[in-house]
Parts: sequence; C-alpha cells; structure tokens
Amino acid sequence: MGKDTTEPKNNTASGLKNNDGSVDENVSSAPPSPENGAPGKTGAAAEDLGALLETARNEARDNYDRLLRVSAEFENFKKRAIRESQEYRKFANETLLKELLPIIDNLERALAVPAEAQNEKGLREGLDLTLKQIHKLLERFGVSAIEAEGEVFDPAYHQAMMQELSDEVPENVVLRQMQKGYTIHDRLLRPAMVVVAKAGAKDGETSPGADATEAQS
Repeated sequence: MGKDTTEPKNNTASGLKNNDGSVDENVSSAPPSPENGAPGKTGAAAEDLGALLETARNEARDNYDRLLRVSAEFENFKKRAIRESQEYRKFANETLLKELLPIIDNLERALAVPAEAQNEKGLREGLDLTLKQIHKLLERFGVSAIEAEGEVFDPAYHQAMMQELSDEVPENVVLRQMQKGYTIHDRLLRPAMVVVAKAGAKDGETSPGADATEAQS
C-alpha cells in the first residue's frame, strides 16, 4: 500500500485551511466572543431588567399614593376625635341634669303654695319625698352613701374632725357622723366627716385639732 499523502486541514483564526492552501471562510474553529456569541440572551436580559424597573416604579408610586391617603385619613380622624371630645365635655352632665329637673319642679310647686295654706306636716312630707327622689337619682348614677357610724375609722373613706373620750365603744371607732360621705362606682366622691372614739375615763370630753390628725394616722 502507498503512503497517504493527504495533508490535514490546518486551522486558522478565521477558518480552516484546505489542502490547496485556500481558506474556508464558512467554517471557524475559534470560540464565539461574548459580544457575538449570544446577542439574543443579552437583549432578553435587558428587557427583563426594564420590566422589573417599571414594576418597581409603579409599586413605589402606589405606595406613595397610599401613604398620602392614610395620612389624610389620620388627620381627619384626629380632628374628629378632638371635636367629639369637646362635645362630650360640654354635654357630659346632660343626662344627670335632665334627671334633676323633675326634682326642681317639685320644689318649685311646693314653694308656690301660699304660706297660709301650708302646714308643717305637709311641708315635711314634701321635703322627705324630694330627698328620696334625689337618693334614687344618685343610685341610678352609681353614687352611694358611706355608712360610717359604728365602723372602724378608715382614712380612705373617713375624715376625722375630732376625737371624743368614750368607754362605750372601742378606740378608733366612729362615734358620730357629722356629714355623709359618698362613693361613685367604688371610687371616693367625698369622705365622711366623723367623730372618732378615744379611750378615756370621762365621757363627753372632746379633743379636736391635733387629736383628729392623730386619728387619721
């Protein structure tokens, strides 16, 4: 067999070299460059970035508009709350005052009766009825009288006006109530003014002033 004298094709930068020395321009062995290798992918990536940027801009615009609306609504809410608070303070006692009007009417009717037509019994009965109406009104609004007489002195509800020597009741017990105290829904409205017992041999002796301060302690 004869020797194969066919020379292989040589690679060049621009193509393959044939046996006769010519270069095939249609065939290239060089790797594709980044610029020329994938132009479709680069364009698609740019389009995706542009779409993402536009979406982000739209979201930012929507969020800003929403912030403006919420801020405006909050300002309106504050103004409405202030206005309602002022209205509430102005008319907070409206219900109580309306309940007092019938009692005032009864007192005015009693005073309208001529003096010569009044009698002591009828006047007392009218005052007693009016007082009962006031007590019922206070109960409806959660106001209760403090029962102090005979109770152990309590500085949270009692105000000691004086101490009185007594052997009839234990020391530091309320002997008498000079003025009623009241609570509203378990909160002190006014303390009861009381006389507090103090141990001693003589009844009827009182010790005002400093002794009252001692009783409160």
